[in-house]
Amino acid sequence: MRRDIQPNERAFSSKEVAEEVGIATPTVRKYGQILERNGYEFLKDGDRRIFVQSDIEALVALRDTEKPLDDTAKDLVHQQKERLEGTNEAAIAIPDTYESLPQDPNQLKEVLMFLVNELAATREMNVQLTNDMSELKTKVSRLQQDHHIISSTIGNSAQKTNAKIEKLTEQQKTHYETLLQQEKHKSELLQKEIQTMREEQRKEWSSQIDFNRRLEVAIQKPKEKWGGLFSIFRK
Repeated sequence: MRRDIQPNERAFSSKEVAEEVGIATPTVRKYGQILERNGYEFLKDGDRRIFVQSDIEALVALRDTEKPLDDTAKDLVHQQKERLEGTNEAAIAIPDTYESLPQDPNQLKEVLMFLVNELAATREMNVQLTNDMSELKTKVSRLQQDHHIISSTIGNSAQKTNAKIEKLTEQQKTHYETLLQQEKHKSELLQKEIQTMREEQRKEWSSQIDFNRRLEVAIQKPKEKWGGLFSIFRK
């Protein structure tokens, strides 16, 4: 457990650490994983890391190192363990001091001040977490609104597109029916014209057959006057 945190020490989020150290937020997570893999301890709220000044210094050391990151992380873990051991020794003395509180009011005052400072630091951390949670809720709300706007836009666009397709389909259908009626009318006129031509041709053939018959009859009567032959052309 971390006992090296100073009273009223400020807590930082990953985003704030990234700005403080001058690296990207994913890099902060990467460095945190390397440190934890080698035994480093972070304050945590669930799976979320909470950074203090000593953690920022560790991240800076990883950022500026020329050695392999795991080697530097091991050195930082060793330094943290030394700090924690020194802090644990001081913490162990507190129960002994607590037992002697009736004889030493000054020590009681120091213990109470320490607890007050710890409580203040915890409250500040809770305020920071509350602010982060509020900011996260705001972002989620904005994302939901953006999603609703995008969905509405896509829905309206789809409706307009379907309406255009239906209109074009109706126009094409009307145009096709009009062309079909026009072609049908042309076909009827052409059939009538063909029928008229056939009637005229039939009349012409009938007239020609009658003429040939009269001519043949006139030729078969040689004894008659030639006037009879010419008379067929006058009929």
